[in-house]
Amino acid sequence: MKEKGRSVIAQNRKARHDYAILDTYEAGVALLGTEVKSLRLGRASLVDAFATVDDGEVWLRGLHIPEYTQGSWTNHEPRRTRKLLLHRGEIERLIGKIREGGLTLVPLSLYFSDGKVKCEIALARGKKSYDKRTDLAKRDADREIQRAYGRAAKGRARELR
Repeated sequence: MKEKGRSVIAQNRKARHDYAILDTYEAGVALLGTEVKSLRLGRASLVDAFATVDDGEVWLRGLHIPEYTQGSWTNHEPRRTRKLLLHRGEIERLIGKIREGGLTLVPLSLYFSDGKVKCEIALARGKKSYDKRTDLAKRDADREIQRAYGRAAKGRARELR
C-alpha cells in the first residue's frame, strides 16, 4: 500500500523569525537508504541548514540527519551535502534572484509527501533587529485584541441568560 498525504519530519521555526520570506519552492532531496530510514524515525535537524547554488545545481548544506542505528558500514555521514531536485526553470529563476543581492535560500521544512522526502525552501531576505521587534510588537497587539474580543463575548453571553 502506497503512502498518501504529507507528514512533517522537521521544521525551521527560527527561519521565519530571522528572514522575510519572499517566495517558496518544493524540492526533492537526493538521499541514501539509511538517511530515509533515519528520517522515517522522525530524526532530523534544520537548525544550521542553508541552500546554495553551485554550477547550476542547488545543494542543501548543514542538514543534520543522524546515523541510522541499525545501519552497518553502509551508514551515511550525518552532515553531508545533499542535492536538491528542482526543475531547470526554477533553478534559473533562483540564480537570477540570488544574483540581485541580499537574498538567500533557507530551508523551512522537511517532510514526506506521498512517501517521498521533500524540502520546502524559501527565497528570503534577512531581517534587521528592528524588523524583528516590530513583528513581535504586532503579534502581541493582535493577541491582546483577541483576548479583548473573548472577554467581550463572554460578557455578552452572561447578559443573554
